[in-house]
Amino acid sequence: MVYANDILRIEHVTKRFPGVLALNNVSFNVQQGEVHAIVGENGAGKSTLIKLIMGVYSVDNGRILIKNEDGQFEMPHNTIDAKRMGLYANYQHVNFADDLSVGENYFLGRLPKNRLGLVDWHKVYSQSRMILDKFQLFDVDERMQMSKLSPVLREMVTISAILAAEQVKMVIFDEPTAQLEDSKVEQLFNFIRILKTKGISIIYITHRLEEIFSICDRVTVLKDGNYVTTKEVKDVNSDILISLMIGREIGDIYNFQHGTVGNEILRVESLTCRGKYYDISFKVNSGEILGFFGLTGSGRSEVMRAISAVDQYDSGDIYLKGKKLKCRTPMEAMRAGIGLIPEDRQREGLALGLSVKHNINLNSYDLISMYGIVNTSKEKTRANEYIKKMSIKTPSTDQVVKNLSGGNQQKIVISKLLLRDLEVFIFDEPTIGIDVKSKQEIYQIIGRLAKEGKAIIVVSSYLPEVIGISDKIIVMSSGRIVDIITDRKEMTEENILKLSSLNV
Repeated sequence: MVYANDILRIEHVTKRFPGVLALNNVSFNVQQGEVHAIVGENGAGKSTLIKLIMGVYSVDNGRILIKNEDGQFEMPHNTIDAKRMGLYANYQHVNFADDLSVGENYFLGRLPKNRLGLVDWHKVYSQSRMILDKFQLFDVDERMQMSKLSPVLREMVTISAILAAEQVKMVIFDEPTAQLEDSKVEQLFNFIRILKTKGISIIYITHRLEEIFSICDRVTVLKDGNYVTTKEVKDVNSDILISLMIGREIGDIYNFQHGTVGNEILRVESLTCRGKYYDISFKVNSGEILGFFGLTGSGRSEVMRAISAVDQYDSGDIYLKGKKLKCRTPMEAMRAGIGLIPEDRQREGLALGLSVKHNINLNSYDLISMYGIVNTSKEKTRANEYIKKMSIKTPSTDQVVKNLSGGNQQKIVISKLLLRDLEVFIFDEPTIGIDVKSKQEIYQIIGRLAKEGKAIIVVSSYLPEVIGISDKIIVMSSGRIVDIITDRKEMTEENILKLSSLNV
């Protein structure tokens, strides 16, 4: 069905990749000035659809039509066409130039020139400062290199770049709140409301279904590359959407059997890294799931990177089963029994250009090699074992990992650590950009590890998650632990947010 105020029309679109039918005869429309959600499990075809709209991919069959300035519909054939038509995409995985400054990224490909034909750096940085201030990113230096920013700030800078774009007609947000705490989510929602009042259309993709009811007008459901339905948001609820996405009700995703808490496995004493965190002390027992929560800049992820030897620290001690450790590399930490599922799986958890088989075995080639020669039979057997065990959707073990959905990529990151049979598993933002069904599967994995007597640490910026799966919760603020909550009655969003905002 088409409407006079359509801005985008998807008409019978099909897209194939080797071994995968990513989209199959998909049709729906987006109207001017509406916030239109697209939901579905990982692998439903959402990311493929975005790249088709933005001209990154070309359609195999069907048409994608954008209304131009003359009120006529035309098809973008490449990214230049899409940009000319006023389309802007805020992708789930930030695609900025890490080695350039914030200001250079804002004006990438269109740096302003002065009368001499040279780059007008004063204009670049003065306008960048205005954008940052308008988006309340007061602590971000416009001259700072992007790679120096935290994942959260990179995400916020990416979103704010929309203010630097010209002639924006439609904005696509792909999992924009995955790493944002509540205050920044509301900041984003206010920004979207402003865009909407200007008649700009929004496509909003998220796995946090509660956000759809806060900000969206209509919602389109995709399943396994097929169009399911488009509904007015007022006519549905979370249960209906989940049922449409996966074909059945899923129940309470946090409802899994916890392990029996036993003896101490990991103890951290007075861990300090000046400028990041101070005097961090806690312990985790066997069978225990310890949640960590803190706002941006609290130091929560930095502590985990130190424990797993990704980064070094200034002072303090780490003990594993009573034995003091001083690991210099992540591999040393893994051999000792501590592993980290990193916050940014694409940058730090995967070799995106390598196959599923190589990625699953990446942390454990030393276990299947002799004299530097890999036992390729074991390599493939182990990969197939974990593809089955983790329900990883892939055409084969030779599939390149960058072509998989976020949920399947995360299962591969977890598989890498499971192959080492660790004592301590640290999950930093384990379900960012992952659908409800995959979340439940990952929670079940965490529960199973706890039942096996492993010590589990889960760092999350999503409060329902950290409350839902943790036996106890540590709250950090300004680089320090402000409370360790053991009473479930005190594990409320209000209490934890209040603690995390303390100025210590």
